[in-house]
Amino acid sequence: MEDIRLAWAVDAACSGNPGPMEYQCVDMQTGKRVFHFGPIRGTNNIGEFLAIVHALALMEKRGIKDRVIYSDSVNAQIWVQKQQCKTKLEYTPETERALELVRRAEIWLKTHSFRVPILKWDTKNWGEIPADFGRK
Repeated sequence: MEDIRLAWAVDAACSGNPGPMEYQCVDMQTGKRVFHFGPIRGTNNIGEFLAIVHALALMEKRGIKDRVIYSDSVNAQIWVQKQQCKTKLEYTPETERALELVRRAEIWLKTHSFRVPILKWDTKNWGEIPADFGRK
């Protein structure tokens, strides 16, 4: 197991599908929240995807290269790798903001080469990811 203290952990929460969605990032070394966004109407998978991209963009902006990102969402990790969010969320006035953020995140991924490792959080062996909202 890597030194998980040199990492940021991201997670999302959503009440319903779709429903009020939010996401956040926690610095594993300090235990402090790095960022929080939401709630807006969306899905959990969209939140997981946006959390990873938000973390990547913030790391690039701050010049952080000595950290990894942990996520417990395989779907989000695949979407980031493919630079495309494969959500089935339908457009409505309420979902417009989430879908706009997805579009912007996809553009960011396609126009930035900055990458840090995005690793799968092993919930079975390590417990809930530190960025978890604790609503299960």
